[in-house]
Amino acid sequence: MSVVEPSMNNKVILITGPTSGIGKVTALALAGMGAELVLVSRSEERLRLLCQEIEESTGNSKLLPISCDLSSTQEVRRLAQEFKKKCRELHVLINNAGAILGERKITVDGYEYTFALDHLAPFLLTNLLMGELRRAAPSRVVTVSSAGHIPGRIHFDDLMLERRWTTLRAYGQAKLANVLFTRELAVRCDGSGVTANCLHPGMVDNGFGRELSGPVRSMNVLMRPFLISEKKGARTSIHLASSPEVKDITGRYFVKCRPAWSSRRSRDMAVARRLWEASEELTGLKS
Repeated sequence: MSVVEPSMNNKVILITGPTSGIGKVTALALAGMGAELVLVSRSEERLRLLCQEIEESTGNSKLLPISCDLSSTQEVRRLAQEFKKKCRELHVLINNAGAILGERKITVDGYEYTFALDHLAPFLLTNLLMGELRRAAPSRVVTVSSAGHIPGRIHFDDLMLERRWTTLRAYGQAKLANVLFTRELAVRCDGSGVTANCLHPGMVDNGFGRELSGPVRSMNVLMRPFLISEKKGARTSIHLASSPEVKDITGRYFVKCRPAWSSRRSRDMAVARRLWEASEELTGLKS
């Protein structure tokens, strides 16, 4: 029996990091369902090529590309303002963009890059667009985390990992922050019609982290036979963005399109609130 895809006609969806990997698969799938897509990436050229591919493969021309360096809080604010000028409502926000680095890098704000891009950017963007999400309710916030959150810890005494940075330490902290952000967001949006969920896409064969060296690269090589396709990796993002089955579910962590248990640390609401407050200060939401 064939599966009928849900219609996303008249739905405005903003997705970050849509020009490659599971973000691209997600964008193509949602465009095929008729959604109006706001596509956010650093590269104007890659956005142009993506829009061309989406139009050719789906026939959907309801596309708004916006270039933005999400690692910069000023750029995220500009993105939000540009969105508000052109769209009154936002039905789905997919925080998909992320990175894993082989060496410590600092953003223009002076923040550790992985934490800034993977956590502070979705935190700030979601809060800046909360009015548009509430106006479009029922609406959804979908954040791509990872099973990499499981060994992660939030280093409140050294959030930018100045004293001890490693690839996995930075990535684990950022991905744990995604889950904690989702749980606290769900609490703060209770009763508003805005749901918040996050997900582990699986171990996807998309080249993510292949430029790394040392133990992390060795682990990638060993895991390669077990990696899944980008198409399979995008299924949970697409499901959370479009399926009627999850319209009333919020504050959960999903794996393979099903709610799953996340780490014990990711369920500590005192830590979630503390991280929220720290993030407000770092992004200038709370002066």
